[in-house]
Amino acid sequence: MTLSVDAAPDQDRKGPGRPRSARVDEAIVEAVFELLSSGQSADAISIEAVAAKAGVGKATIYRRWPNKEALLIDAVLAMKGPGPELRGESVRDDLVTLIAAMRNKRMEHYGKVTACLLPELFKSSEMTRVYQGVVEPRREMMRAVLRRGIATGELRADLDVEMTLLVLSSPTLAQNMLRWNLNVPDENFAENLVDFVLRGAGA
Repeated sequence: MTLSVDAAPDQDRKGPGRPRSARVDEAIVEAVFELLSSGQSADAISIEAVAAKAGVGKATIYRRWPNKEALLIDAVLAMKGPGPELRGESVRDDLVTLIAAMRNKRMEHYGKVTACLLPELFKSSEMTRVYQGVVEPRREMMRAVLRRGIATGELRADLDVEMTLLVLSSPTLAQNMLRWNLNVPDENFAENLVDFVLRGAGA
């Protein structure tokens, strides 16, 4: 389904004190998602195609993003969404919450899109740096949970935090994007993964 914005070509131009239209922003980003989901690679997508899909003019996009790379970065940000709220009472429960947030319907919807976007994001060191900045806040949330677990004695004192972070995140991404192992059920995925990792990480 194509999102369309019924606006005159310059209707959303920013004037003094006038914010740009969030509805137009969302339509443009969603157009990127739809083009990727339809099978186009990130490299093949053009600003012209995004504009046509979103129902806006090219100038509308260029007033918001200087180039396609900047638009793709904002698309990644839109997919990630805000981080979940953690209760801070149990390391296991907080880890389950973080993994489940990566496996919700929103991320399931965007799994294929993410797989198409990643090659584009790692084509240059600058794009890699920007992408790392996008995902780092979510990683830091998980690091904080692991460090807290070490401090409270819930986790081993010699736990390698970065390796544990990788072990928790990688299977989640693989299942989201590639359906890597069809023998691993979606039901209780977060709980099963966290419990599996904690058998070796627990104090």
